[in-house]
Parts: sequence; structure tokens; C-alpha cells
Amino acid sequence: MCLIGIVVISQTVEFPPLPLPAWLQTRWRLTTLFTGKSTFFIYFLFFIIIFFFCALVLIHLKQVHLLHLVSFLLDLRQRYVLGDSAMHQMAQSSVFLSGMGGLGIEIAKNIVLAGVKAVTLHDTKQCETWDLGSNFFIRKEDVLNQRQRTRAESCLVHVEHTNSQILTKPLLPFCPCQFIGCDAYGICVRVFCDFGEEFEVSDPTGEEPKEIFIQSITQDSPGVVTCMDNQPHGLQTGQSVVFREVNGMVELNGTARQVSVLSPHSFAIGDTSQLLPYVHGGFFVLVKTPKTYRFETIERQLCDPQVMTPDFSKPEAPLQIHAAMLALDTFQEQHSRLPNTGCLQDAEVLLKLTEEAPVNAELVRCLSTTARGTLSPLAAAVGGLASQEALKAITGKFAPLQQWFYLDAIEVVKPLQSLSPEEFFPRGDRYDGLRACIGESMCLELHKLRVFMVGCGAIGCEMLKNFALLGVGLAKSSGEDPDLIEKSNLNRQFLFRPHHIQKPKSTTAAEATHDINPDLHVDAHLNKVCPATENIYSDSFYSRLNLVVTALDNVEARRYVDSRCVSNQRPLLDSGTMGTKGHTEIIVPNLTESYNSHRDPPEEEIPFCTLKSFPSVIEHTIQWARDKFENAFAHKPSMYNSFWLTHSSAEVVLQRIQAGESLEGSFQVIKLLSRRPSQWEQCVAIARLKFEKYFKRKAIQLLHSFPLDTRLKDGSLFWQSPKRPPAPIDFDLKDNLHFTFIVSTARLFAGIYNIPYSEKDLSEETVSRILADVKIPEYRPSEKVKTDETVKKPDQMKMPQSSEEEREAITQLEQAIAANSVTPESLQMSPLQFEKDDDSNGHMDFVASASALRARMYSIEPADRLKTKRIAGKIIPAIATATAAVAGLVALELIKVVGGYGFESFKNCFFNLAIPVVVLTEPAPVKRTLIRDNIYFSIWDCWTIFGHEDFTLSDLMNAVREKYGIEPTMVVHGVKMLYVPVMPGHSKRLKLTMQKLIKPSVDRRYVDLTVSFAPEADGDEDLPGPPVRYYFTRDGETP
Repeated sequence: MCLIGIVVISQTVEFPPLPLPAWLQTRWRLTTLFTGKSTFFIYFLFFIIIFFFCALVLIHLKQVHLLHLVSFLLDLRQRYVLGDSAMHQMAQSSVFLSGMGGLGIEIAKNIVLAGVKAVTLHDTKQCETWDLGSNFFIRKEDVLNQRQRTRAESCLVHVEHTNSQILTKPLLPFCPCQFIGCDAYGICVRVFCDFGEEFEVSDPTGEEPKEIFIQSITQDSPGVVTCMDNQPHGLQTGQSVVFREVNGMVELNGTARQVSVLSPHSFAIGDTSQLLPYVHGGFFVLVKTPKTYRFETIERQLCDPQVMTPDFSKPEAPLQIHAAMLALDTFQEQHSRLPNTGCLQDAEVLLKLTEEAPVNAELVRCLSTTARGTLSPLAAAVGGLASQEALKAITGKFAPLQQWFYLDAIEVVKPLQSLSPEEFFPRGDRYDGLRACIGESMCLELHKLRVFMVGCGAIGCEMLKNFALLGVGLAKSSGEDPDLIEKSNLNRQFLFRPHHIQKPKSTTAAEATHDINPDLHVDAHLNKVCPATENIYSDSFYSRLNLVVTALDNVEARRYVDSRCVSNQRPLLDSGTMGTKGHTEIIVPNLTESYNSHRDPPEEEIPFCTLKSFPSVIEHTIQWARDKFENAFAHKPSMYNSFWLTHSSAEVVLQRIQAGESLEGSFQVIKLLSRRPSQWEQCVAIARLKFEKYFKRKAIQLLHSFPLDTRLKDGSLFWQSPKRPPAPIDFDLKDNLHFTFIVSTARLFAGIYNIPYSEKDLSEETVSRILADVKIPEYRPSEKVKTDETVKKPDQMKMPQSSEEEREAITQLEQAIAANSVTPESLQMSPLQFEKDDDSNGHMDFVASASALRARMYSIEPADRLKTKRIAGKIIPAIATATAAVAGLVALELIKVVGGYGFESFKNCFFNLAIPVVVLTEPAPVKRTLIRDNIYFSIWDCWTIFGHEDFTLSDLMNAVREKYGIEPTMVVHGVKMLYVPVMPGHSKRLKLTMQKLIKPSVDRRYVDLTVSFAPEADGDEDLPGPPVRYYFTRDGETP
């Protein structure tokens, strides 16, 4: 076990004066450190001294100890990001973190949420009012406390509460390992990493290798591999792949070959001329190989820095910030202070210190005037990146930063430089740090802001924290999330604690945010934002907002909120994460495109025939098992209940069927009724028959229809990659997988039929006894099987039934009625909702065992339960570092929106903290479409027409022509065509009132109409235009 897994130093580090050996006096940067001055350049020699003098600094140090087992099990989403090995390493590692300013506390929060074993917090500074605007764990009582607690002491209890398993204990002696240094001064931040001369990384990217099927392999030197269906391989020259299931060139199977990329779909693998000829099939998988990274010492990196470039619109910025911040360190060394806020003389002194380096003078001046200030969103964004680097140092997972990261927020302060210096002076409140950067007027604008945030999960919690530190919503803000807090939320959603489980996210987050800033006004909503709640989240509601922030985890919800923002001309700040990846998108009326302006390619659906008969990868078998669950235990019971709600009794249904009526779903319902079990033993018997059907008869049928030697019309084998021939599975109760499937399936059938069972009923002895009496009917394969992969899943409710099936259904229903088995209870079932996180309910047992058995049947390598749960539950991997980073970046853009900044100031961002890469770009500018005669429109335009009760369609078209100077030719409302000249009878509609044509609801104020316009020349197509918003009354009120 490593006592100190990593050392992280953030800004504002102060240590008590310590006697230094003479040989250290030559290291001036270390000397300033130990004389109590703030500095960035703290290196590993400091930790050797700490080892000898730890007794002297013990009173300034607090350590939090995390019981790693609970943290390890707490959040599956993080396990999907890091993997079990990395999680175990974190649970055995310790972090020393010095500096509890805004940046330091962000790092502390993130690494504690991640689940390291121990975190030692160090800071000798006493709490000040200033800290309330940057450190979300310091409270007003900490500042007013007469005992004058240090920032480390004040943060300790809150850091402990962030993870319920934290304990405190004295500092233990330690020795230095990896080092990360971070600083945030006003508008500039920096991160420096040194993980030693050689640092091995087990997995540089974290991407899961995919199985890529092979089209061909040439027998040549070099041999060339071509991917099936031109699928991109995603490889890089120098990487290695391993081959499996290759027919013909069998020598390749199980061997690793280094690749040389030829095209996105092909690569060379060395000499294959002496191997057997390739016949068919096979696939390859990328081999994950460790990579060694080398780091230089800080002395070398100061002179020749290796930097990341996050913004390619200003590629020179990182080196310029590097020079400017080195000058700032020299300024502090010479003057024992930072430059004064808004002081132009200090700015010129700092600029003079950079004379020997190529710098941006404006950047240096902005850095000088804001250096004492704090932009908490900037600290949050970079804190996410720095804490991910800390986790890399601990785990060896993901490529480390080499070696500097610099970021500035000059776009935030540049438009404010003309303000008087008094705007930036401190006023003795929690916003002094922010005020030093953006001025009093902008602070007041933030306080007056009315924000609607949709979603209070991981990103939402981080956003609310940023709002509290910025003072956003002192007037009033709203947060919406109807979800309840679950245990798995606690490792990423830091506002929640164990005692909050099963409480609403929105109300709990609002209360926790109020603890950070008691002046904040947050109105928590429990309603879902969707078309059904537009009576609540109406146009009037949006009209009272200044902007909308989304913290959602699905695309459709984002699209809906975006459409409401466009309709109501409101800015939207969107963000999202997936594992270590994150994005932010800024949407500003009349400046940028909207979220709906671009669409990601649709997610590829697995063809129904592949799922049903020809799975080739484990994802297919997991999805098949998930579909079986939905069909048997959710869809059919729901359909059954709906049918009997519609039809009064079984006798009436029988009469109507006998009379020749076709009742939708009746045959499925009657089958369920006639086969309904009433005892646990029958549930076990059904499960056994399902096993026989799924894992034996299906294989027998396919092999009967398509023997192994079957060939297609072109002479190629039917059973070749990616098709895999199945092998029937004989039932064996001693096989744990077989037993798990039987028990879980029986439990689920008992659940939907409301049949009780005991723990004893689940025992192998009881199940074995029941199965001994189950008769398995002899099976004879059918002569016809569909193999067309374009076939879609049939709707069994609407499938035509044969006369034989009709007669069988009538007989079954007659028998049920005659046996008096049709009771009110028998006409009810209990549909199940798939719940992946409750291992006691049997849901995942069914999906995991069914998937594994099907994988075994098709010779597919099975997935473990963790991977099965991720795929079946559609779990999006997530980690606190990424959510903190996106929330910080969004909050920076929020300041620009409030300031009414121009288009060139805004930045979208994409990052991947694993690689790491950060890319800042300008948003997509709004597109303006020419109608004709210099008449343009964009997505933000909406033409308005006010009508009245007798306003006709003809009046509408005349009003549009008179107001906007262009002739309407077609009017559509939703999917209803109100007026199309070529349609028969439509000319008569011109005299009808809009009220009669649209038939609005009582509370409807307006409708948006799609209108086409007359082309300039005859024969041309009609011209598109913006939506025309028709108000039913002059004042826009309901008629």
C-alpha cells in the first residue's frame, strides 16, 4: 500500500517558517515557500523536508480516510469509466493536497468522490469573507468564529460528509511520489504534472476494444487485412491486434500482429505468404499494451515548456500565459504580494518583467488587474482536469498531461476594461474575489438573473454550486428534476448525502445550495418539462426568465427544451458528459444555431433477424435477453391489463369472437389467460420450458433449416462470419448458469402473476424436485425460417390469425369459463419495470443468465455481470471530474451571456480528460436564409399575426402579405394542411375562420403555422419562410 499516492499543490500554499539548510537557499523558489509566501513552484524536495519536520506542521494538517470498499461499490458509472483494477488502486492510495482556495477545494471534492483511501488537506490560511465566494465548503460561521479556524479545518467536516465513509486520523510520515501543481490567478490558470522519469500507463485511452469482422486477408508480404462492409478499424500504425476464428489462415488465430495502417478499412500485418490461404470468417481485436511516459523536471520545463493548446484560434496563448505567470511569480518574489486589483502601475511593472518573452500585453495587464480575484467557474473547470490527472497518477489509467495546461478567460474581462477601477475594488462581502475580475455592475446583473435549470443530477449539482458562488439567482432561479436520489448518485452528485436517498433531487439540491449561499433563492420543481406540462412551463413562464440551463442525460429532452427556448427567444446553455468526455454548447438568440440545428447520426439499431437468429457479438445476446424481459414481463402484462379494462368480461369477449368480430390482442390475451399459472411449481415448469425453447429448440431449428454445409447462390458458405452456427444446449441443473436462469425466470413469472414463494422454494433441492416432474414435449423442427435481415419485429397485437388459431382461442376461452377459472384476480397481471440496480429482484439475474446462455450457444465470449448491466441498463459511464469541468465551462459562458457579449466571445468546448485533450471553438453562427428581395429569416425569426374571433384564413394570408411583403401560397398547422391550392375544396376554406379550422383548446393563445411563399418566377418551387405565429386575439389572450 502506498502511503502517499500523489501530491497535489494548489494556489495559496503557506507553511510555517522552517529552518532551511544552506544548500537549499540557492533554490529561491523553495525558500519563498518555506518563509510563508504564496508560490506555485513547490517541488518534491519540499516533501523530503516535510518528512523530517512533520511534527512542526502537524497542527496545520488534517487527513480524511475513506473506507474504500463502500466507495468502490457505490457508483457503477465510475467503475465503467475507470475499471475495477483502477478502482482498487484508488482504494489503496493517499493524496496530499495543499491549498484550500477555490481550485484546491474543487480538486479535493473530486478526488474524494472518486474514492481514494486517504486525502490530507493542508492550508494555514485563516478563513476570510473573501473565501465564501470561491470555497463552497466554508461557511459564514467559519469566518466569524473567534477561534479563527484555518481553511483546511473548516473544509474538513464537509469533505468528510461528501463521502459517508470518511474518518479522520493523524498525518502519517510519507515520501513523495507523483507531483501536480495548480494555480488560479484571476483570469489565468495553470496545471503542471511530473510523474517521474518513467511512468507506465496500462491503458492510455480507456476505449473498449471492438471486435471487427474480417472480409479478407491476402497471402502476401505484407499480408493485407480488409474489414468487412468497409467498417473503419480505428487503428494506428504500431498498434497490435489479435486474431480469432479465422478459417483457412488458422496460424493467425490467437496471435498478435503489429499493424501498419493502409486505409481506414485496411492494414498490413507483415509476411503472410508462408501461411495457409485465407478462406473466410474471423475477427480481430486491438491489444491494449502499456505505454511509458517520460517527464522532465520543473527546472527544465520552466525554460522549455511542453504545453497543450486548448484553443486553436489563439495557438500562441499557452506560451504567453506561461511567460506571464512566471513574471507574476517574480512579482510576488520581489514585492511579497500580488498586484493590486485594478492597479495600472502594477500592471506595467508586471509587463516589464515579461520583456524578454513574446507576450500579449493585453493578457498581461488583465492578469495583473485580476490576479487577486477568483473566477470560481474557471477553478471548477480546471479543477476537473487537475483531479483527473491525480487519478491517473494513482491508477496508471489514461494518458497523463505532458506537462503544462494553461487556460485564460480573457474573453470574460476584455469588454470590461473601460470600466472605472472602483468597479473592481473590494466591498467586504463574499463577492470580492469575483468583483475583482468582472466588476460590481456585472455582479449585480448576475444577482438579478432569473435562471431555469432543467435537471439536478451530477451536472446540475455542480451548476447550482457555481450559481451559489457567483450569486446567480439572488432574485430567483428555478431547478427542475422529478427524479429521486439513489445510492449510486452519491459518488458524483456532491450536494447529496446518504440521508437524502429517496428524496427528490430538485428540493434536496435547492436546500444544499442554500447552505453554500444563504442569500440564494432557488425554487425547486418536481414536474417533468415536456409537452404535457406546457400549462406550467408556458410562454408566460419562459418570458420571466433570462436564460435556461440544461443538465440532462438524454437527447430528446434537450431537443424539446431547445425548441421552447427558440420559440421564446431565450439563451440556452447545454452540456453533457460520457465518461471522461464532455461537451458544452452555447445557444444565443440571433447569434448562434440552436441545439436542433444539428443532429447526430442515429444510433445503429441491431437488425431484428440478427437478434432473433444470428447474433455475432455479446451486445446482440444482451439486447436479446433485455428484449425477452420486456416482452414477457412488461409488455404482455400491460397489454393483458389494457384488454380487460376495455372489455367487461370473458363471456362478452367469447360472444363477440364467436360472432366473427376481430378484437385486437384477443388471441394473445386468451393464450395468457388459459396458460396462467397459479402455483410456484407451475412457474418453475414454465421456466424450464423457456430454457428448452430458447437454448435448444432454437438451435435445432436453425441447423435443420440451414445445415452447416449450406451454401448461398454464389457458392459461399451460409455459416460464415459474421454468422455463427448455434449449438443446442442440454439442460443440466448442476450448471450454475442453468439454475440461475430457471430460478430468476420462475421468480419473474411469479411476480407478474402475483404468486407467492418462499426462500425454500428457491433452493436447489426444491427446484430439482419440481423439475423432476416436468415433461419436455418432443420437438420437431419446422420447415420454414425467415432470414431476411431487413425484416422488422412484428406487432403481435396486429398479426393476422389463421382460422385454426381462432378456433383454438375460442376453445381455450370456453374451457377457462367452464372451469370457473376466470375471476377478477385472473384478469389482472402485475407488469414489471426493469430495475438494474436492485440485485435482489432477479431482473439482472434473468438478463445476465439468458445472455450468457445464448452467448454459449453461439460460441460468443460472454460478458461479466458488470458489462451486462451497463449494456442492458443503457448506463452512461460518468465521473465527477468531467461533470465538474463542463459545469465550470458553462458558468463562464453564462457571465458572457449576462454581459451581452458579441459572437466572437463565446466558446463551445469538447474535451476528453483521458487522452487528455481540450478543444475550444466558436459556436456555429446562425444561418440566414434568403426568401427573396432581400428578405431573410433564421431559426430565431417568427412572424406574428394578431387575429380575432371572425378572422378568416383569407384574412391571415392578406395580413402576411401586407405586413411582410410576400405572398403566402400554402399554410400548414402541424401535420394538418389548412390550405394547399392544388388540393380539392381547399379554396372554400379561405372563408372559414381560423377558430373553426384549428379548433384551439380553451387555454391556447396562439399557434405556429408553417407557411410557404410564392416564388419569383412561375414554375419554381414555393419558398420556405419562418413560422408564422397566429394569435387568436389582438392582445394574445385566450379567445
